[in-house]
Amino acid sequence: MTPEFSSGEPLSGADSAEKAAGALLTVDLDAVAANYALLKEDARGAEVSAVVKADAYGLGMVPAAERLWMEGCRTFFVADATEGAALRAALPKAIIYVLNGLFSGTTALYAEYGLRPCLGSMAEVTEWREAGAPLPAALHFDTGMNRLGMSAEDAAALAADGKLAEGVEVALLMSHLACSDTAAHPQNERQLGRFNEILAVLKRRFPEAKASLANSGGIHLGERYRFDLVRPGVGLYGGNPFTGRANPFRPVVTVQARVLAVRDVPPGETAGYAATWEAERPARIAVLAAGYADGYFRALSSGESPESGGQVYIAGYTAPVAGRVSMDMAMVDVSGLPEGAVSRGDWAELIGPHMSVDEVGLRAGTIGYEILTALGRRYMRRYISGSAKDSGGKA
Repeated sequence: MTPEFSSGEPLSGADSAEKAAGALLTVDLDAVAANYALLKEDARGAEVSAVVKADAYGLGMVPAAERLWMEGCRTFFVADATEGAALRAALPKAIIYVLNGLFSGTTALYAEYGLRPCLGSMAEVTEWREAGAPLPAALHFDTGMNRLGMSAEDAAALAADGKLAEGVEVALLMSHLACSDTAAHPQNERQLGRFNEILAVLKRRFPEAKASLANSGGIHLGERYRFDLVRPGVGLYGGNPFTGRANPFRPVVTVQARVLAVRDVPPGETAGYAATWEAERPARIAVLAAGYADGYFRALSSGESPESGGQVYIAGYTAPVAGRVSMDMAMVDVSGLPEGAVSRGDWAELIGPHMSVDEVGLRAGTIGYEILTALGRRYMRRYISGSAKDSGGKA
């Protein structure tokens, strides 16, 4: 085990509630703001919106969105109307798009909360139009993701027959990249070409509509991909949207678990469910108050190689998970730490500056996105910020 450079201690000023917490989740809103500023610089003139779906990737939609509003963000994307209604209560003046489109029979709900559906089928366009088109909307086109979105043939029909979208205020023409994390992937150019063809058809019919294609990774594919508006998500929250490239974004989240106990384990004894870990020599185990119910995945159980299984940062060292991660607890092997380095009540960093969310995802056989969005509600959550700006969005 290699010593690191920081103690990993939680922030000072903990109150009695913090003392009772088994695990802490700290969100650095200044880091969110810094990541938004970096994305604005990279977007070079395109409007930078914010994707805050899935509770801002698990970190808290309202605190994140309010801070982004303070930093000048005015357009937000959520997954469904329920998320949109919650965001509207926090940001009355924001432009809010719903990525999952229009559910049948919900036009009144969208109108009540001022939500803009990303219409992904001709049936949705028809329902929105027949309801009197109470609000602007986006037209969403599929260019290769084969998930949601209308076809190039639908675009041609909308351009040819004005009655198909008569009365609908089309504010945005959009598509979504499938492979933007890999800059050299040929799918990026293929989708860009298809999107440009759709725009060439529709811009004559909807000349005022903005165009949007790029997510966090797409912003860095170059100017041709940015159009009028970009839609970053994971980059805002400190995740790496690139494959094989260093992460340019500041870490946003720190997850710490309390040490419940430190146990000496004799050689030949096992630890955890199914006895998958066995002490080969006298060992010392620290039991942590976080498990898969908190989003610390069972897949982070100790593996057969150094690249698999979880690691935590504790008392200035990295230490591997020992045995199976259970619902409420995980164990780590601290045998290599100095005697007395870890005690009951100490804190271990599960995710943070020494153990990035992308590294945790890699060790769990998944991606940082899934790790973020799975963080449980049992954590005591803290939002830290040095900003004193007026939020403005509530006026």
